[in-house]
Amino acid sequence: MSFLHIAVLALVQGITEFLPISSSGHLVLISVALKLPDQGLIMDVAVHVGTVCAVILYLWGDLWAILIGLGRAAKGRRDPGARMAGRIIIATLPLVAAGLGLNHYYPGGLRGLELIGWSTVVFGLLLLIADRIGLTLRRVEHLRYGDAIVIGLAQALALIPGTSRSGITMTAGRILGMERTDAARFSLLLSIPAISGAGALKGYELWRSGNAALTSDAVLAAALAFTVALIAITALMAWLRRATFTPFVVYRLFFGGAVLGLVYGWY
Repeated sequence: MSFLHIAVLALVQGITEFLPISSSGHLVLISVALKLPDQGLIMDVAVHVGTVCAVILYLWGDLWAILIGLGRAAKGRRDPGARMAGRIIIATLPLVAAGLGLNHYYPGGLRGLELIGWSTVVFGLLLLIADRIGLTLRRVEHLRYGDAIVIGLAQALALIPGTSRSGITMTAGRILGMERTDAARFSLLLSIPAISGAGALKGYELWRSGNAALTSDAVLAAALAFTVALIAITALMAWLRRATFTPFVVYRLFFGGAVLGLVYGWY
């Protein structure tokens, strides 16, 4: 596998996984545009490992509080960390159920440039509306379990390529009145079980294939994805502390329009 292919895969995955612009849509389009061969399961697992390690490092304080909270809850004490763990679990269940259903009926997943183009545009506009009408009164700590269910149901829509898992969860958070940084923070927390679960499934497929040997290409891909994802997360959170989601929406409209133009032969 060439260094260019590894770099493109890691850069696209690392940048787009946590920004509200859809990683799956970019990966499909770039693979088609550059005529790149399928990267294989081991590279898929590698970039998933790299990106999830980046978010774990960035949210280490939150995760430590959750672990401490679970320990206290085991002793019968009420703790905010344990309640946060409960919200994350509740919000993850719809994605698990939808993912299992999709894998059963559509083992290859939903694909198609037309679907990616329309999803990118429609859910981008939904993010813009949610960001404009949403209040900025609530923090992550204010989320109720019912709110977690709503965000979880929204996250399940991310199985449609072009939707963006981070984008749709941030959209739901803004509709519920969460501050931008807190909507992004909860989205990042949800990404840990989501990405880990996807990586574990691919890892299991890799193990069953009998071709699970670690390669230098996989290590390089993981390291690049980790570095790029950490930079992307830091930049996103810094931006949302002082600005809106509008630039991401504008990008989605241009990207989705370009995909649709390619599909319908507008150029």
